[in-house]
Amino acid sequence: MPLVGWIKSGGTFSGRPLLLKRSLQSVEDNFFFADRQVTLVRESVASGKTVSRRDTKGWSGVSDGRDVRLPPENAAKQAAEHRESFMHLNFGRTILAGVAMAAMLGAAVVPVEAATLRMAWAQDATGLDPHKQTAFSSLRLLELVYEPLVRLDAKYNVVPAIATSWEFSADGLTLTFKLDPNAKFSTGESVTSADVKASYERLLDEATAAAARANFLSIKSIDTPDPQTAVFNLSQPDAPILVAMSGTNASIVPASAIADGSIGTKAIGSGPFKLDEWDPNVKDVLSANPNWAGGKTGVDGITISVLPSESAIIDSMRSNQTDFALFNDPLVATLIPGEPGMTLNRIPGLAYNVLQMNPARPPMDNLKVRQAISCAVNRQEVIDTALVGEGKVTGPLTMEAYASDPSTLFCYKQDVEKAKALMKEAGQEAGFSVDVIAATGEPPYAANEAQVLQSQLAAIGVKLNIKTMDLKVYVDTWLKGDFDMAVAQNGGRPDPYPMYNRYFTKDGNLVNVSNFTDPELDSLLQQGRVETDPAKRKPIFQQFEARLAEQAPWVWISSTVTYTANLDSVKNYEINPSGLLFSLSKATVGQ
Repeated sequence: MPLVGWIKSGGTFSGRPLLLKRSLQSVEDNFFFADRQVTLVRESVASGKTVSRRDTKGWSGVSDGRDVRLPPENAAKQAAEHRESFMHLNFGRTILAGVAMAAMLGAAVVPVEAATLRMAWAQDATGLDPHKQTAFSSLRLLELVYEPLVRLDAKYNVVPAIATSWEFSADGLTLTFKLDPNAKFSTGESVTSADVKASYERLLDEATAAAARANFLSIKSIDTPDPQTAVFNLSQPDAPILVAMSGTNASIVPASAIADGSIGTKAIGSGPFKLDEWDPNVKDVLSANPNWAGGKTGVDGITISVLPSESAIIDSMRSNQTDFALFNDPLVATLIPGEPGMTLNRIPGLAYNVLQMNPARPPMDNLKVRQAISCAVNRQEVIDTALVGEGKVTGPLTMEAYASDPSTLFCYKQDVEKAKALMKEAGQEAGFSVDVIAATGEPPYAANEAQVLQSQLAAIGVKLNIKTMDLKVYVDTWLKGDFDMAVAQNGGRPDPYPMYNRYFTKDGNLVNVSNFTDPELDSLLQQGRVETDPAKRKPIFQQFEARLAEQAPWVWISSTVTYTANLDSVKNYEINPSGLLFSLSKATVGQ
């Protein structure tokens, strides 16, 4: 248990509650001060204003009085310089009290158990139903507990999970899976074809509101000739269906749990771990699933502490309270390589940062207005300023196999004069005001992106009113499509069809999020879906990408970078953009 969590839970030491109270205040203050440092750096990066440490009340151990000025036109260089300066500070005296306290209490207070991995993140899961969750934090937790039929390896190849083998019929209309006879849920019950059938019928039931439902509409029926065989009968050839089946949103759940309505209140899966405790925004406790068909896990359990910020996570790792952590904030993550005894694992991901417009609401229902906004955005400046240079400008497709060169897409080079001309043609020369929503915590830089976009769009008379929301509130609002604009980070897939059909086809189950359909986009997605030759699929999806960028329902900004970090005592963890935390199933931790 992390130090602060142990004290808050009522721990005692040598009968000296006053000492603990003072130490707790010191540790919490240090978390605050570290947080405040990062926050002020962010504010200076986003706004270009001067931030004086000398004028920042309450900063502990920082009294050099230097000013930090980060003008947007030189943001990348200045941000890098400030990160270096920030690392030299090394949170200096601000962490001293926490380290001293950890040393004072020692193993008697926080015993280090080699068989338990102590993990931390700053954003907890928002729910436990694997078929309905869309927040990255939820999917990360659930990928440790549940398994799909197949999964993707680090190179996006489809590999076995619950299914050991699969085969398409010659006409592509039948897909047969053979299940692992050793696959069992954490209750000890075998995973059978009846569970597979019940899971997919639940996914396809509109009443479930499953996040990935649109990816499986080609499924007509499912036969179960024996407990280890599931036969999917398809209405048409469906080349990307295996990729769609590899996600956590396609997890196999017990038929009995579907029947008794416990999905979402209990987490019973066949994955490497079982969830023993979920205390939202406090901690999650997992233990090894002794029935996992994948064999013995590298640790006996994982305890996940939900800390107030990612800078607090670094403090926790410094004081040896956390072995492994998940990071979303590049400003914090890029500090880790300078930390002794820590390793930063960094890998480009398929997720993307995007400004979503709502074309169902005026004036975003006007194509020329949407195009004007796209032309007014300087995507590289958003990356350099809000993401401290981490990530690349991207079009809608983030997978290398299908993506076009972004420079070939509509208005991907900022053109303010063209944007103004389009606004005039749309009858919006005077501009307008709209609200843009942004989540706190996922990603941590969403509000900063919104601030940069606010500054850029002001040049064409578009006033953005930024509304920040708690992640759960944001997700609920986003799923309803109840916004003018939204700064979002959406998940990518190695195949364009399951990535976008749910948003941009007439049958898409997330069409309420995009509020946009287009017959040409719909047709191109369907063509790519039934075509099995990769060489023929690529030009189809590149046409789709070009059309989507031109119609501009959203403004795609950048690809993402995925980060984890671990102490040197953690071994055998391999970062995988598709199964980021599943790789912990074989990780070990030493003393």
